[in-house]
Amino acid sequence: MTATAAPITGLSSAEATARRDREGPNEVSRPRPRHLVSRILDQLRDPLVLLLLAAVVVTIALGDLPDTAIIALVVVLNTAIGVVQQVRADHAIAALDTLTAPTARVVRDGHDLVVPAAQLVREDWVRLEAGDIVPADVSIVYAHRCQADEAVLTGESLPVVREPGDELLSGTVLVTGRAEGPVLRIGGDSALGRIASLARGAKAGPTPLQRRLAGLGKILGAAIVTVSVVVGVLGVLAGRPIVTMALVAVSLVVAAVPESLPAVVTLALALGARRIARHQAIPRNLHAVETLGSVTVLASDKTGTVTEGRMTVRRAVSEGVAYEVHGAGYEPVGVVVPEAEPPLRELALAGMLCSDAVLLPPDDDHPQWYAVGDPVEAALVAFAARCGLDPQPERTACPRIAERPFDQATRRMTTVHKRGTGYYAVCKGAPETVFTPPVVTGDVEELRRAAAALAAEGLRVVAVAAASADTPIDPADPRGLWPLGVIGIGDPLRAGAGRSADAFGQAGVRMMLITGDHPNTAAAIAGQLGIWHDGDGVGTGDHPERAHDVRVFARTRPEQKLDIIAALQSRGEVVAMTGDGVNDAPALRRADIGVAMGGGTEVARQAADLVLVDDNLDTVTAAIGEGRRVYDNIRRFLRYALAGGVAELLVMLAGPFLGLPVPLLPGQILWINLLTHGLPGVALGAEPAEPDVLRRPPRAPGEQVLGGGLGRTILGVGTLVASVSAGLAAVAASTGLPWQSMLFVTLGLAQLGVALAVRARRDRADRWANPG
Repeated sequence: MTATAAPITGLSSAEATARRDREGPNEVSRPRPRHLVSRILDQLRDPLVLLLLAAVVVTIALGDLPDTAIIALVVVLNTAIGVVQQVRADHAIAALDTLTAPTARVVRDGHDLVVPAAQLVREDWVRLEAGDIVPADVSIVYAHRCQADEAVLTGESLPVVREPGDELLSGTVLVTGRAEGPVLRIGGDSALGRIASLARGAKAGPTPLQRRLAGLGKILGAAIVTVSVVVGVLGVLAGRPIVTMALVAVSLVVAAVPESLPAVVTLALALGARRIARHQAIPRNLHAVETLGSVTVLASDKTGTVTEGRMTVRRAVSEGVAYEVHGAGYEPVGVVVPEAEPPLRELALAGMLCSDAVLLPPDDDHPQWYAVGDPVEAALVAFAARCGLDPQPERTACPRIAERPFDQATRRMTTVHKRGTGYYAVCKGAPETVFTPPVVTGDVEELRRAAAALAAEGLRVVAVAAASADTPIDPADPRGLWPLGVIGIGDPLRAGAGRSADAFGQAGVRMMLITGDHPNTAAAIAGQLGIWHDGDGVGTGDHPERAHDVRVFARTRPEQKLDIIAALQSRGEVVAMTGDGVNDAPALRRADIGVAMGGGTEVARQAADLVLVDDNLDTVTAAIGEGRRVYDNIRRFLRYALAGGVAELLVMLAGPFLGLPVPLLPGQILWINLLTHGLPGVALGAEPAEPDVLRRPPRAPGEQVLGGGLGRTILGVGTLVASVSAGLAAVAASTGLPWQSMLFVTLGLAQLGVALAVRARRDRADRWANPG
């Protein structure tokens, strides 16, 4: 397509100013500021926090200042963590602004101007060149060799050809060529703005642990207050002073409430976060650690997450020989199996000469080798280097003298080079357009079958043909070329991705792949991961309801990823989402836990709950184990603390019927509470993981924190401790011994004994240790 036409005058400056006043600036995100007081009040509405605030009031009334200080500190810490998390969420939205172009070239009053991108308005005429970030959604009127990298929005690895009549979307990058046209949409209406809107409203509710603890707080509050009132009424009916029994009832409330629970939760989460950090993962909030242990489904993006996000040559076929090519990214070193023969090197040379990309070594901004130009062409240049060729000297020896650039109509590119005393013509492109007369001569059926096989593996197939001649060949009409072979290019799996997928399966976590790529590519990558097999279905973003029966989704837009995650959550699944691009940000926010690749975009990192610094999915497996350890330790503490609370309540209820009018004085209750709910309880939050933590399925999403038999265990242990303690006190009272002191000592020591009994098993064979 041509890039020139009648002169463009564009909008007048006055009209542009008027439009900007009416429509607002071209900004993708403007989070509404919230007052600090509002954020704090949100955190204090949690039922367990309300119960702790009530305990603060009670302990102040009783003059128990140490307990008051501890409980108040826990409330302040939890509130601070919650507020920081809300602020971080706002930063995730604001980070999208960094992706917009800082300036834009527009035509106004008939003149080209460079203006801040925020000053663009609809119908502004924008001109773009290779390397430019598209500042708003633009309708293409004129284009020349225009290719856009849309990975930031779609996740697709390859640039997309854009022609007149197509749209260039904000936040994407022009890789080659140039384009111009009027602005269609700006700010929040643009493609990037819509993602910002999705990310702003996408966050799921409380984490599974927060929901479970909120439910526990309600149950405990009602039960404890009810039993305490009953104890107080029974004491008054037995003739005890009202003031004394009121104090006993209040003391029971303080004793039965596991006020150390938030401290235990915070300690366990903090220790878990520290352990995960040793695996090169940074939790952006503490609850992310435990949530990973609850995960039942891991939904992963493809490009840059399970794959490297860099195109490389994986396979090649030349003169009937199939080769495998190994190498990392764009680094010009690697291994070819079997060893590269002259026909393969000729294929690699031709593909490199018919490419414009350049490979550059690591620098301050790029820790690895990187490419300038089309990713497919960069893969061909790296392939040539892995076949033993030096790209720069080879290009110098065969200078290009003519070319016909790639276009969507012919789906091929042809270049002509001076080679020695003659000429060398190369044509590369789709097999169906290169391996066809009169472009090539000779039998190409075997190469066509090889191309079909490579395509079935989800690889991008490039066919290459070339010919030497004494006179220049017309690049616009290549004829009589000789087929050199086919090359399969793909985005390879990250090292260890398959091992990670196996580990997720052993841990009972269902792994899914959600990508914007072609279904064949998605299925091929999922097959390499081992989560998809021949005959399995591949869903598309238009049908999120299939999330329960397919493990691969292709052709998925950002808003459709949200629908898929919502469909899984509606079925009770706890969903983790991994991703690295802007298009993943809404899904990372909507999932129960978002996991971002450290090498991905800042937007993804800000939206996520956990950042993998080394981009290693094995770290997610380790984090799942830490999350399960955290939850196990919280349940371990509840088994210990609530069993003691049940024992105290039962002793106080049964005492009058055993001839013990007030079994324990308020001061004794509080002393037991101080000794047992303090350091011993908090120490249980640091117990190590049990040996089978990653060889068992995740707990049922709907299971309560006291589910799985824990409630029965607490009642059983509490009843046992109460029976022994009350029985001893009754015998001591009947023989004239100081039964109240004996009851106090027995009850306290018994609860400390329970703490030893609930510790984690150290050995799988030690099946009789620490039951329950």
